[in-house]
Amino acid sequence: MNKQSFLSILAASIVIASCGKNDKSAQAGGAPQIKEYKTVTLQPESATLNSDFPASIQGQQNIEIRPRVEGYIDKIFVDEGAVVKAGQPLFKISAPEYEQQVRTATASIKSAQADLSAAKLAVNKVKPLVEKGIISKYDLESAQYTYESAQANLAQANAALVNAKTNLGYTTVTSPVNGVVGSIPFRLGSLVSSNTTEPLTTVSSIGNVYAYFAMNEKMLLNFTQNNSTGASLAQKIKSMPAVSLLLSDGSAYDEKGHIETVNGLINTETGSVNIRARFPNPKGIIRSGSSTTVRIPTDVKDAIIVPQSATFELQDKIFAVVLGKDGKTRNANITILDNAAGNYYVVTEGLKAGDEIVLEGVASLKEGTEIKAQNQKPETVYADLK
Repeated sequence: MNKQSFLSILAASIVIASCGKNDKSAQAGGAPQIKEYKTVTLQPESATLNSDFPASIQGQQNIEIRPRVEGYIDKIFVDEGAVVKAGQPLFKISAPEYEQQVRTATASIKSAQADLSAAKLAVNKVKPLVEKGIISKYDLESAQYTYESAQANLAQANAALVNAKTNLGYTTVTSPVNGVVGSIPFRLGSLVSSNTTEPLTTVSSIGNVYAYFAMNEKMLLNFTQNNSTGASLAQKIKSMPAVSLLLSDGSAYDEKGHIETVNGLINTETGSVNIRARFPNPKGIIRSGSSTTVRIPTDVKDAIIVPQSATFELQDKIFAVVLGKDGKTRNANITILDNAAGNYYVVTEGLKAGDEIVLEGVASLKEGTEIKAQNQKPETVYADLK
């Protein structure tokens, strides 16, 4: 046998051996492996649903600070954003004429007091002469009228002094309430008066703050029917649960608030109604003009609740994967409530108690796929729902 024939036989033997191994591998792996997936058997659950509404904050009182006298701003005692107390000075207005009025009124009082003393002496002098018949009663009456006129002049001088001091007091502009100072558009030397269009500043009373938000008519009806009791709307609003506030950074505000008023008119353009909630603000953390979110809770009982991770969306529809008794999957189109319970959906249609659903990897599962279930305990699946 030559060398070339030997090599040909060797190559053929290798090919045959290789084919034999492939046949064995094919036979060994011919049956597809069944993958394991975590599942849970649905049962009625209770949860608190949260509905969030964008809200704007206003102080309980937003008071425009305006001057009551005309003059130049001489001093500014506070800065923008400062926390002030009621009666604390904010501005000093230079108005020398009011100081002059006080001095003039003071001098007028002294003059009136002197005239009154002189008139009293005249009455005392004339009275005994009338009693002795030396002079007529007319002279006494005239002296008494002069005395009464002097008394009136003194009272008028005192009133002028009070008025002058009041006007002088207006040159120091103080805060009427506890609050936070807004923007200050004027600077030292600016001429201001009671007719100035723009206020000196605004002081927002923030011991309590109001959160204003809007809700559509349907949602308002649901909230008042399901979250409150009472015959009238006012009673229902009063019995609604406390609401929460989310700050602009997403953190939850420490204090709880309550819905106080619901506007009686529905906006025909938007179909929504304006609502006001009040929150205590003892630390002054929330400022007027802030953008926040009001969160309203709704309690649901004995509802079918599924983790959001156990669902997938397809063509604007939401599906869950149900495991049948034959071990194969099917996609179930579900209907959910608009407000979610954290990372869970509340299902209104498409699933029922006793259904076993797949918890993970549902988007990649084809309908009719046979899987091996690793059934999880509900208390484990819904641990963070409580």
